[in-house]
Amino acid sequence: MALADYFDTLEIRSADARQAAQSRALAEQVAHARAHAPHYAGLPDGPLATLPVTRKSDLLTQQAMNPPFGGVVAASFGQLARIFASPGPIYEPEVAVPDYWRYARALHATGLRSGELLHNCFAYHFTPAGSMLEGGARALGCPVFPAGTGNTELQAQAAAQLRPRCYSGTPEYLKAILERGGELGLDLSSLKLGHVTGGAYLPTLRDWYAERGLTVLQSYGTADLGLIAYESPAREGLILDEGIILEIVRPGTGDPVPDGEVGEVVVTTLNPHHPLIRFATGDLSAILPGQSPCGRTNRRIRGWMGRADQAAKIRGMFVRPEQVAAVLRAVPGVARARLIVSLHADRDTMLLRAEAPAEAADALAKALQAVTKLRGLVECVQPGILPNDGKVIDDTRPVPT
Repeated sequence: MALADYFDTLEIRSADARQAAQSRALAEQVAHARAHAPHYAGLPDGPLATLPVTRKSDLLTQQAMNPPFGGVVAASFGQLARIFASPGPIYEPEVAVPDYWRYARALHATGLRSGELLHNCFAYHFTPAGSMLEGGARALGCPVFPAGTGNTELQAQAAAQLRPRCYSGTPEYLKAILERGGELGLDLSSLKLGHVTGGAYLPTLRDWYAERGLTVLQSYGTADLGLIAYESPAREGLILDEGIILEIVRPGTGDPVPDGEVGEVVVTTLNPHHPLIRFATGDLSAILPGQSPCGRTNRRIRGWMGRADQAAKIRGMFVRPEQVAAVLRAVPGVARARLIVSLHADRDTMLLRAEAPAEAADALAKALQAVTKLRGLVECVQPGILPNDGKVIDDTRPVPT
């Protein structure tokens, strides 16, 4: 590929160059967060994997105690362009700098280029999704039609008249617009590209777009962090954004797992205005081996693979993934474990399946009771037996109707 096919040279730098640059940037970000974001004033020294994890529940608590941002934001009100609110509510700042959410890189990988119109069907109120994509498009030199959500017939009419090159929105809504346009006899042939996020991009839908000659690629981001990873034309995983450092950890902990193993996505952003350090997204994914065939050299993830919040209420007591992790730490020689919750004769039961030597069963049973205050059975299995899906607590009880 030619250099013009990449957003910048950061995308094709060597792994060593990227690691060195990120190590320097991380040290600067930690020092900056200590000095300018009160929530991180006591952040200890040490490698990234040893620093505490920040969760959404922490943000909710901190924002309630110290509104509006809970001491996590390092920007003044005078630097802000907008303030958004996600469910919780959690308030997110947008600083008045170009491409604050870093979505230009993802849109460029989709194929959007300067002067082409983006038909943006993300919401512009409360949550930042609309602003994320608009900021990215404007950084590429592209005008934006702020279509927002809903009004499918009007969306199709506007697209027929304005002739946009690219759509941005949820994966399925572009299909709805195209189908409505077809019913109305409208010419929507200008739409050649789509950038989708905020929902499952199913293979059947991907095929539907491909059959009609559209290139529709996806990204993964959050309202707290902005862009995390994006798809390239190679369509082999999601490439990490250059403005973040991503770890995959065992759910409920901050302990990194080996590449390829499914775990929770934890992100440190290098954004100086909102310096989230080891922010746990609650999403599951895994690192893919090697580099993308498109030539971009950053690591890749498999995409969204479910949620890591797996708490279960058992006999009136909540059991959480971090408690299962504590059981494993208490007994040496345990690789992985899964707590299976079942219902037998109207009674909740627990079975801890652990990749551990058989002689560890008694110690695991005692640790399980000590940590959860509940009795459970233990089954030791060979390494590699448990599914690699990031699930720590498997609640198999029937859902009440």
